[in-house]
Amino acid sequence: MSTAPHMMSMLRRAAPRLTKNFFTCQHACRSPHVSKQSRSLFGSSGPRLSSDGLLSNPQVAPTIANFKKPLQSNVNKAKFFPETSDKSVAYWLLGSAASVFGIVVFGGLTRLTESGLSITEWKPVTGSLPPRNAEDWAAEFSKYRSSPEFKLLNPNMTLDEFKSIYYMEWGHRLWGRAVGLSFLIPAVYFIARRKISAPMAAKIVGIAGLIGFQGFLGWWMVKSGLKDDLFAPGSHPRVSQYRLTAHLGTAFLCYTAMLWNGLSILREHKLLADPQAAVKLFERLKSPELRVFRRSVGALAVLVFCTAMSGGLVAGLDAGLIYNEFPYMGLGLTPPKSELFSDFYSHTPDRSDIWWRNALENPSLVQLDHRILATTTFTSVMGLWAYTRFSPTLRTLLPAACRKGMHGVVGFVGLQVALGITTLLYL
Repeated sequence: MSTAPHMMSMLRRAAPRLTKNFFTCQHACRSPHVSKQSRSLFGSSGPRLSSDGLLSNPQVAPTIANFKKPLQSNVNKAKFFPETSDKSVAYWLLGSAASVFGIVVFGGLTRLTESGLSITEWKPVTGSLPPRNAEDWAAEFSKYRSSPEFKLLNPNMTLDEFKSIYYMEWGHRLWGRAVGLSFLIPAVYFIARRKISAPMAAKIVGIAGLIGFQGFLGWWMVKSGLKDDLFAPGSHPRVSQYRLTAHLGTAFLCYTAMLWNGLSILREHKLLADPQAAVKLFERLKSPELRVFRRSVGALAVLVFCTAMSGGLVAGLDAGLIYNEFPYMGLGLTPPKSELFSDFYSHTPDRSDIWWRNALENPSLVQLDHRILATTTFTSVMGLWAYTRFSPTLRTLLPAACRKGMHGVVGFVGLQVALGITTLLYL
């Protein structure tokens, strides 16, 4: 029993010694609305509790410090990403967009030179290096000689001729690897260095995944031209027009996402530099009188994308190799109806698929569809430009940057039409 008093004395010494000041509210004591009687509850002459005094208490300070640690940790986690992405991120995104634009153009040249099927394997790592000696070149040429393209189109091709198309496809694939690495490595760096906001980080991760998916689609497309069962026996060996269009469409999405987000970061910095001008700009853009213009821009973007995808179908079917004239197609503006909707492309006994299969697989109708979409796109762009040019309301409300952008779109669509017609006539 003698140990009980000893234990109680130890507990008393171990417990924090809290005086009556611990229960005194310093803010309340200093308030003029608090009565003197309430102040003297524990004695007004006693010292008041302060945060410095509490933290200086060796018995209470550890408890408060442990309580503050998780709160401070949560604050640090919440502030890991900055509110605004750095300008360097914008320049990197715009550079990546330029690289994607370049690889799309180079991919078109690869298609025109019929070099895409020269490499019959997909080796993302070891395929980065070309053949280094005569033995390696002989092995690669042997693989190509077993492909349908060599047997049906190039049975007399020499090794030197093979090297020219091989380097074309190898350069295209190497550029694709460079696009992926030049995006992934800086993305990790910018996120680790906290130069990217949280929403922008999520978008960048999505773009990185889209780039990887694009590489897979590229091989999936090439694979369709290496098997006889994927195209009609005896026909021209080519990749699937559906897979080529998917490959092209993904590249367009990558380019658009990079360009859009890069410009959005620069625009955000410009607006933050002058908040008053930014508020006035937002008030102008929210005007109901600009609703028609905003909707027209969105519809035009969809139309441009559909026109580009129809161009992918033209490239996949080599539809540009027929009717090399403009604006006529044979004896008239359109081929005969029997040619446009041929039963040859139907795969069902009741011919229920004759409409959509001809629209996607008949070279004559695919080229006509592309012409119609391209003409509609050009006319729509010029109409929207005239609307912004001659409408008094838009001339007053539309910002100068939007008017300049509209002039740029007119220039690009004119260049695109010129390129399309000259390619049809001379290539």
